[in-house]
Amino acid sequence: MNSPALQTRTEHRQHQTLTPRLQHAVRLLQLSSLDFAQEVMDAMGKNPFLEIEEPSGEAAASESAGDDSQRETPAATEAPQVDNNASASDPDTTWERENWQTPGGSGSSASSSGDTDGVMEMVAADIDLRQHLRGQINVMPLSDRDRVLVCAIIESLDDDGYLRLSLDELAGITELDPVVDQCEMNTALKLVQSLDPCGVGARNASECLLLQLECIDDAVDRELARRIITEQLDKLAQRDIPGLAKVFDREAVHIEAVCDRIRHLDPRPGWRFGSSDVHFVVPDVIVKKIRGQWAAQLNPAVVPKVRLNRVYAELFQQHRNSKHAELAAHLQEARWTVRNVEQRFSTILLVAEAILRRQHHFLEYGPLAMKPLGLREIADEVGLHESTVSRVTNNKYMATPSGVFELKYFFSRAMPTASGGACSATAIRGVIQDMIAGENPLDPLSDAEIARQLARQGLTVARRTVTKYRQMLKVAAVERRRKHA
Repeated sequence: MNSPALQTRTEHRQHQTLTPRLQHAVRLLQLSSLDFAQEVMDAMGKNPFLEIEEPSGEAAASESAGDDSQRETPAATEAPQVDNNASASDPDTTWERENWQTPGGSGSSASSSGDTDGVMEMVAADIDLRQHLRGQINVMPLSDRDRVLVCAIIESLDDDGYLRLSLDELAGITELDPVVDQCEMNTALKLVQSLDPCGVGARNASECLLLQLECIDDAVDRELARRIITEQLDKLAQRDIPGLAKVFDREAVHIEAVCDRIRHLDPRPGWRFGSSDVHFVVPDVIVKKIRGQWAAQLNPAVVPKVRLNRVYAELFQQHRNSKHAELAAHLQEARWTVRNVEQRFSTILLVAEAILRRQHHFLEYGPLAMKPLGLREIADEVGLHESTVSRVTNNKYMATPSGVFELKYFFSRAMPTASGGACSATAIRGVIQDMIAGENPLDPLSDAEIARQLARQGLTVARRTVTKYRQMLKVAAVERRRKHA
């Protein structure tokens, strides 16, 4: 029996590892420009060697001149010019003079005095739903007890304008003496539901829609709408016009007209009030046509104006010793931050220019002219790794005369055509969108019919792929698009 032999194998393998700094750079590269700018601002707050780059040259001179001109003539904007020939008792002149004065009665405008309170008072403030409802309640002749109940309901509404709590629970919260009964709570709720906006105070979607039916003038249509909402809300959501026509024994065209009126009601009346958190897309690259050629440039608004503080850096180098290890780390970090800003945006511009060279026909003729494009093609052209191109195109946007597009929008896989060529998926989606836009609303195109028409044009696309592209375009299915004569 052979004894086991111990074999020693020496292998030399190379493992590529990312340093913490390189990992941080990779993470920053895939951030949006707004998030990246916030990272840079945070770094500036911690690092004494970083500072905001001030405008230089003619721009700074013009700004300085503008400031000086404003300081030299402060009295020029103290009050609006009044015609000397106008009578002091002229009502228009009196109104103008009185209404241009600041609340403090100084007679000078807020902008000239440096006090911005007067200007800010003219800015429209966001009024939320509860403030809007309380403003209506405050002018109503209610008893203190009724006012407490109504305000309890108002404060319990959610942002949609719905009352999610039960009336019994609200009655217990008020802690009034004598104890609140169900009739009082119902009366208070009816009062809230009579306020503007119509539909507020509803406890579910059906009740919200029912509260708004008074806007339908025709009594027959209003009653039919009430029955559809209370009895067949599911069919209404599914746009099942034939099913509703059969249930209520009405013509499909009549049912469709009433359903259209219902769909114009507001299922979330509370959304009309309060500030909305809107996120705007700030483009990283701006594309313009200059002398017949498409050119890309960085959006200066998204590039952080950061630079190395040369004075602090030189002072540190002159007095550097072993006790200043932390400052040395800050200086190295500051240099890396400035270099990272430059490399990041030069890389974005490099990739954007390469995309523009491949997809300039898109800017001329629209989505139908979009060519198939992969990340590897751009990576090989600009000399970057494919994963780097992927990070650069994520959350980065290009502003064009046709709209603002994410950089990854210009990439799509090739779809074979009957002629042996290739077509991009974006172009096929454009063809599908044009087909649906030109369809007969009484006989809309099904996904299978769209696939057949694409095949006749030499584009072989499966029916399930058509369905996926239609959903990406946010287009409803064929039955929901069908209109009835």
